[in-house]
Amino acid sequence: MNKKELTHTGWQLDDSYSRLPEIFYSKFTVNPVRSPKLVILNEALAETLGLDSVELAGEEGVAILAGNRVPDGSIPLAQAYAGHQFGNFTMLGDGRALLLGEQLTPAGKRLDIQLKGSGKTPYSRGGDGRAALRPMLREYLISEAMHGLGIPTTRSLAVVETGEKVRRETALPGAVMARVADSHLRVGTFQYAARFGTKEDLKALADYALERHFPHVQNASNRYLELFQEVVKRQAALIAKWQLAGFIHGVMNTDNMAISGETIDYGPCAFMDSFDPKTVFSSIDAQGRYAYGNQPMIAGWNLARFAESLLSLLHDIPEKAVSMAQEELTKYIEQFQSHWLAGMRKKLGLFNEEAEDLALAEELLNLMHAHTADYTNTFRALTFNKLHGGELFDASEFQEWHSSWQSRLQRQEQSPEESHQLMRDSNPAVIPRNHRVEEALAAAEFQGDYSVLHRLLAVLANPYAHSPEQEAYTEPSSGPYKTFCGT
Repeated sequence: MNKKELTHTGWQLDDSYSRLPEIFYSKFTVNPVRSPKLVILNEALAETLGLDSVELAGEEGVAILAGNRVPDGSIPLAQAYAGHQFGNFTMLGDGRALLLGEQLTPAGKRLDIQLKGSGKTPYSRGGDGRAALRPMLREYLISEAMHGLGIPTTRSLAVVETGEKVRRETALPGAVMARVADSHLRVGTFQYAARFGTKEDLKALADYALERHFPHVQNASNRYLELFQEVVKRQAALIAKWQLAGFIHGVMNTDNMAISGETIDYGPCAFMDSFDPKTVFSSIDAQGRYAYGNQPMIAGWNLARFAESLLSLLHDIPEKAVSMAQEELTKYIEQFQSHWLAGMRKKLGLFNEEAEDLALAEELLNLMHAHTADYTNTFRALTFNKLHGGELFDASEFQEWHSSWQSRLQRQEQSPEESHQLMRDSNPAVIPRNHRVEEALAAAEFQGDYSVLHRLLAVLANPYAHSPEQEAYTEPSSGPYKTFCGT
């Protein structure tokens, strides 16, 4: 993986993905837009990438971010993949995305730079390959909020208006978003290789994934089994963080599971207000397949599909390969539960472990569900001992639970002050409340006013600050709420 030329903007791009077998991508030229205009730039992320934010905001930089030209060292391509969408297998691919290359950062990291909404590709399947402004801003906002919460995620470098309209139900302002990721290797990429490629193609992809993400295991005696184990570990940790934050992805198709362990593709996602495991926001998830309470199970289902794609590499004897994969899959739910319970202990100020901790946490969640209590604000109230107002805190069952919790806190060496600080660091003051998100997006789309979005981003940048400025953003959303994929 060789370095490419450094430009004055700071681009230092490599194109290692293009050195995979050609079945995995299609090279193509850019699709210029009429009059690109930068509307938001992530200056802090640009600095991390080694990019000059002033140059990026200039004419040449915006032209690159819009897909009107490519930086030195870039070999633009669209990645091919497949996937199970709501349980049904289909051929997919980057239908509206352009991979510029991999930025080699000053810290020595290799990060994909992808333009989303950049126009038609060979995988567009009749679509226009474009994106509307609102969903691109939404992904920017939610992905940055996830980063602030400490949840592994792709990030957004910039959003550029195209000066063109995209037609969905109505004509909408078009936009291109620059997305930064550890990589865009998906479970669906491996499914594509296993279904449509040769064993050598699959092996090349697996070797590339090991070198890119898991170099510490690539020399193991069965490195492909190690690859599966590492992906299982990362997904178990990621989904636990989703559950602990009340995040609902909304469309957990196998093409939306990154083997890097990052959250990817923010379509119909949202954060839960009142605690309810059946919470669904996505307008297309009529059966609740991807409801909050189903996310751990669905991640396991997706990992099973990943295991199926690797079987020919795990062992030459098919039955042995299946047995090895099944054995590793059984570890996923144990790992998830371990991560989740460890996180829940922190949310409750617990430093040590006791056998009854799981029951203590689950009883609180059951009470929150029964009394329609807000998930985030309940933990915030416990953190600051402000247990007044609301049906939950007046309930006798909660008083009994609270007494058990206080007794549990007293059975550890740490002081109340230490427990309080642990809870402060583990329970956010703010999440992207649905009504606040919509308020910011509406102001940007209809009025060209980005100040509301910038204020919300500033509040969400450090959700554990518990600052006075965040107080106004803690109010739960009210009424039913639907989200849309925005494709």
